Amino acid sequence: MQSNKTCPILEQYLAYLLTIKGRSQNTILEYRMDLLQFFRYVAVQRGITGACFQFADADFIQSIQLKDMYGFIAYHQEILHNSPGTRCRKIVSIRQFWKYLKFKAHIIDTNIAEELETPKLPKRIVRCMTLEESVRLLIESSSSSVRDNCIITIFLNCALRLSELAALNVEQVNSDVLTVIGKGNKERKIYMTPAVKQALSKWLPIRQLMSVDTNALFISRNHQRLTTRSIQNVVKNHIVASGINPEGLSTHKLRHTSATLMYKYGHVDIRSLQQILGHESIATTEIYTHIDDSQLHAAVNANPLAMMFN
Repeated sequence: MQSNKTCPILEQYLAYLLTIKGRSQNTILEYRMDLLQFFRYVAVQRGITGACFQFADADFIQSIQLKDMYGFIAYHQEILHNSPGTRCRKIVSIRQFWKYLKFKAHIIDTNIAEELETPKLPKRIVRCMTLEESVRLLIESSSSSVRDNCIITIFLNCALRLSELAALNVEQVNSDVLTVIGKGNKERKIYMTPAVKQALSKWLPIRQLMSVDTNALFISRNHQRLTTRSIQNVVKNHIVASGINPEGLSTHKLRHTSATLMYKYGHVDIRSLQQILGHESIATTEIYTHIDDSQLHAAVNANPLAMMFN
């Protein structure tokens, strides 16, 4: 994507998202891409040309109508064949930008994007490991590597993101709490389970004996912070060694597994699960609340009339 340095309104908005709202760099890049694509689409429809988005000034933005927004989304559906999820993200990008234009930048008087509806998204059933597979993975890793077992135990008990686990430092481990820095540099605290405490009690003495120039919790053979790629390889190797089908499984699926097991077996309410996972929107957390066939079977059989016979 071309630079948008000649589009100061957008640049100011992105700086606002980064410094005031605390959005992550990945989120900033997505908003930039979506909004520049939208500006380019409107410009092409109007026969406007210009390098580096010189045309995207206040007058241009004020001239945009609701039909331009719907046309842009239709283009991504009918021509580019984007998924409903991708189209929904672009709509959110536009709506949030127009909200900023009215209430923060005061460039527009009427927020037409409020009328822009999002497509209905199909409810996702997340891929995760079963409880039995999770136990097998923990047993296998415990027999081969203290460090690797600690990594997998934290994934399956604390539902961390890959980037969050890779960024853990020794000082973020307390007696009962793991302090995690999540998306947008937001800090959250996760209470450690007995399994996590035990895994750390075995790994930390080994880690403290290492003479390294980093305070990273997990160290590679080269005495450097373990990279996200290395952690992915660790997890994949142990999944294969456990005799579990590795297709579709990853470190992120361990996060899915942890969240699903908490909800299904621990009866964790969705608000608590949202806080543990570090989700900004509860809608993101709701993908873990799916119900399988056995739960549906148990639900109907729980009816007090289920065993009544004539």
